[in-house]
Amino acid sequence: MQSLVTPIHMPVPVEILQAEIRKVCGAFDLEPMRGTGVVAGDVATRRIGLFDTAIVGLDASSHVERGAKAIRQDPGEHFFLLIQDSGQCRVEQNGCTADLMPGDMFLVDSVKPSRFLYGGARSSQVSIHLPRDEMVHRFGDTCAGGVPISRSDPLWLAIRAVVTKMLDASGAQQQLGEAFLCLMGAYLQSSRGLVPNRAPETLLSRALALIDRYGPEPAFGPSELASRLNVSERMLQRHFRPIGETPGQRLLKRRLEVAHGRLAARAADQTSDGIAAIAYDSGFNDLSYFYREFRKKYDTTPGAVARCH
Repeated sequence: MQSLVTPIHMPVPVEILQAEIRKVCGAFDLEPMRGTGVVAGDVATRRIGLFDTAIVGLDASSHVERGAKAIRQDPGEHFFLLIQDSGQCRVEQNGCTADLMPGDMFLVDSVKPSRFLYGGARSSQVSIHLPRDEMVHRFGDTCAGGVPISRSDPLWLAIRAVVTKMLDASGAQQQLGEAFLCLMGAYLQSSRGLVPNRAPETLLSRALALIDRYGPEPAFGPSELASRLNVSERMLQRHFRPIGETPGQRLLKRRLEVAHGRLAARAADQTSDGIAAIAYDSGFNDLSYFYREFRKKYDTTPGAVARCH
């Protein structure tokens, strides 16, 4: 199985690597190798498709753990699609144990205790961070509690192909991200046999799907969204309260994500699309507003993203 990434394995004090893991993934405890206080590994971040992603390399004879105390301190807002890229890892969560070999995947739930055992072998993993509230609203409880993704399912190959394409930073990142979510939803619903009993489609899940589809259109706003759903704007706002956003905030977030992906792809592919054209194609018709909100979300400028990715 061809590797997706090449992480760096350098000996560092366990406290430093643990701090890096916590900064990227949340409250996880890292056990050092044979009590030496040193562990070889590295954590890097990338933005692929619509998602923040961690590239984690570890040589650990003990384990990485997220216990009940860590969850209380840091409730967690994500699912982590863990893709074993090289080496091996045993994942334990919610009564489920999976021995991951290169290519194997496991959907980790941040609100449930979890352990990752490496057996002293060098391991590298890709961890795609999926917003928990959105996943639950899209797919119901099919994604909760820890889900191994079997390579015997034909959808496994499709999911890996899309992830590989996103990591290559080629193609239309927005469309690839949407394809990835569709494949994940299809796998979750079919693999657990919950099609007859799955949670009914909610107004919120329909709204999120419409924003994903039409958000980059400048004329598409909260009033148009409410109209398509045949509800008032006030009712639409009530349905957005569980995820702590307004429809307008969600639209802005979506447009910024699309613009960021386009800018990163522009740098990687050396395309000639200008920043103004990308902003408009992502749903913005006010360039100064776009620059202001982009800096607020990403703490950098659109030009810096276009040059550096």
